[in-house]
Amino acid sequence: MTAIGRSTVRHIVGLPGRTGAVELSWHGVTHVGYRRAHNEDSYLADVPLFAVADGMGGHSHGDRASDAVVRRLQAAARGDFVTRDDIIDALHSATWDIHDLDEEDRGIGTTVTGAALTADDAGSAHLTVFNVGDSRVYAFSGNELRQITTDHSLVQEMVTAGQISAEEAEAHPEANVITRAVGFSLEPDIDFLDLPITTGLRLLLCSDGLTKEVSHERLRLHLAARLSARETANALLDAALSQGGRDNVTLIVIDVVRAPEATAGA
Repeated sequence: MTAIGRSTVRHIVGLPGRTGAVELSWHGVTHVGYRRAHNEDSYLADVPLFAVADGMGGHSHGDRASDAVVRRLQAAARGDFVTRDDIIDALHSATWDIHDLDEEDRGIGTTVTGAALTADDAGSAHLTVFNVGDSRVYAFSGNELRQITTDHSLVQEMVTAGQISAEEAEAHPEANVITRAVGFSLEPDIDFLDLPITTGLRLLLCSDGLTKEVSHERLRLHLAARLSARETANALLDAALSQGGRDNVTLIVIDVVRAPEATAGA
């Protein structure tokens, strides 16, 4: 387990090419859970990059894969903003870091999901969400919670094809089979999505140790309570553990406390 970054109640980032600033608050937590002997999750939580990685490969191996990813992403963050290319390059480098770690050819990899502050050539700023695997990013706004990443998993493909329902997917015996990862000596296939930066937006980044224990509606209710990022993250962790904590649990809550109106249409 690797936890990089710090929690904060107030971090202000000036926007490129315009007056005004974005104020953010965030908090990250991780726990080994009650059924696992080792925590293979890692996270990074600091401007401009936030990420959760859920390692695979067994004791002392999956955590090395997730560690490689968050450390490469940390190294890519050289200012208040990054680019998609920075994220792609970091995950490419992490793939070969993991390859070098896999001395016994066990097959080591990790999911990764995250959000980054990015700015385009015109000076418009966004929150860019990225994802490989079945860790998730949710967006909460206007009392609505949306999963904005798509799981790269066998059961999600079955849901998309209409073979099973989303509810059936949660309890499917192959729910742990993912179709994309960082590692395994393969180039990462990354999904990206840009979100406008709007006042009141909350993001939840998490490993499946949270979502397998806590229902979508319960996630929404915790985020709707509008407690601080720290209180919300800790409450969500407690909720996952109270339901059994069968896996490692890692999550980051990010709040856009304040954003100029101009960014709403960015």
